Amino acid sequence: MIPRYTRPEMAAIWDPQTRYRIWFEIEAHAADAMAELGIIPKAAAKAIWDKGKHAKFDIARIDAIERDVKHDVIAFLTHLAEIVGPQARFLHQGMTSSDVLDTCLNVQLVRAADLLIADVDALLAALKRRAFEHKNTPTIGRPTASTPSPRPSASSSPTRTPNSFAPRNASSVREPRSRPAPYPARSALSRRSILAWKSTSPARWD
Repeated sequence: MIPRYTRPEMAAIWDPQTRYRIWFEIEAHAADAMAELGIIPKAAAKAIWDKGKHAKFDIARIDAIERDVKHDVIAFLTHLAEIVGPQARFLHQGMTSSDVLDTCLNVQLVRAADLLIADVDALLAALKRRAFEHKNTPTIGRPTASTPSPRPSASSSPTRTPNSFAPRNASSVREPRSRPAPYPARSALSRRSILAWKSTSPARWD
């Protein structure tokens, strides 16, 4: 996010550290499920949580690994293995990168939407409060986002005729181009009239 266009709360949702934290939680919850199914040892799932739950991921280290392996999720898992240790070999089993990336994006979108909804609720409450506060406050009407200009009274204003609404320089107004007459409806014409009309308009039948 461009800093000047967002707030710290929204920027934090899309920060790389937050993204990698969500990636870790997805992998750790998947490890829990696999441990319950007996696919991986339960001790491994516990070690993944214990070692990674409070870890701070090294963004520069992950970027360096990604430049070498050319894969963002592999780079993250490699760095996570450096934190978790040997039990990291049970991570990501039966999963694909989309399982991590798509799930993470959904989590971020929900968090961002919750933040926006809370802001809209606060805005509506403020508008309601101010509307009741100033319901009797005289204000100037603003049609089309501008204050109206003073107009003379009806008794002093000249009578306007339809011609007074014409453009000041009416001679400069171009006349609309004439369009060719449409084709006559064949159902309403006899064969003889169609042939007569056709003979006078050969260009239409090319």
